[in-house]
Amino acid sequence: MNLLAAMRYLVALDEHRHFGRAAQACHITQPALSNALRALEEEFGVVIVQRGRAFEGLTHEGDAVVAAARRMLHDTEVLRRELRSTEESPRGRLRMAATPTAIPLLSRFAVQLRTRHPGIQPVVLSMSSVELERGLEDLSVDLALGYSERMQAQRAQLRSWPQCTERYYLVRRAARPAPQRLRIGDAIAWSKAGRLPLCLLTPDMFNRSIVDDALREAGASPVPAIETNSVLTLVLSVLSGEVCSVLPGAMVAASRHERSLEALPLVSPDIRTPIGFMTQRMPRMSRALEAAVALLEQPAWAEEVAASSGSIDG
Repeated sequence: MNLLAAMRYLVALDEHRHFGRAAQACHITQPALSNALRALEEEFGVVIVQRGRAFEGLTHEGDAVVAAARRMLHDTEVLRRELRSTEESPRGRLRMAATPTAIPLLSRFAVQLRTRHPGIQPVVLSMSSVELERGLEDLSVDLALGYSERMQAQRAQLRSWPQCTERYYLVRRAARPAPQRLRIGDAIAWSKAGRLPLCLLTPDMFNRSIVDDALREAGASPVPAIETNSVLTLVLSVLSGEVCSVLPGAMVAASRHERSLEALPLVSPDIRTPIGFMTQRMPRMSRALEAAVALLEQPAWAEEVAASSGSIDG
């Protein structure tokens, strides 16, 4: 039995929750996947997979095996990167994820990292805060960008690099297009914004809880006109002219080319939320992750963050 391959099949089954889809993802037949998992059960002397007419989940022992499998696959990938890399020329895939509203900042970081180190292949993913926490815990995410205070409270064993403090804006159609780019208007109270038709993220997104709490503190009831789990939909819905939205500074900066929009700083209360990069504390980073961390600590990156997040000037 190829133990490493069997562990990879088990992780795929846990992710896809379906024998056929897991086999397809691993580029093998379903019988081959099933045989490998049975061999894995014989190797450890426990039942790992609950079987019926379809996949019914993992046993308690199976949960322990899949956690070990993720660690084994992560360590193997780190070893592969180490063998391909040198300190001067790091190589390999680097899985990075951000909360949806922080994706513009992570995208800029990925481009700068790839420019400095062409041998690194950044993988940029959008995840909820819960998914980010899970990804760091099971090592399926190398570097996360999200709400640092929340995530450090949930997972004490995180190493973090503060980046910026999100400030929030009401974004709406402007009465007339600006000459060159999106206009930054006068401040508006959350209570007044709460009376407008809003397109907001779905309740499973942590950003939504920030917006809801601010509206309630201002005495408004958060009843959105439209809900979405896509930040692109937030912007496109506002462009239609029927609704407004609440966006953080990084998203406003990413939409500056939209001359038909205007952004109004939200006040009373003045909400500001720390955003940071985080990794799992581990004895040794891959060279690709070391290169990413080194970039985080460069003054040039700090200047990029200051220019594209937080408070946006008019």
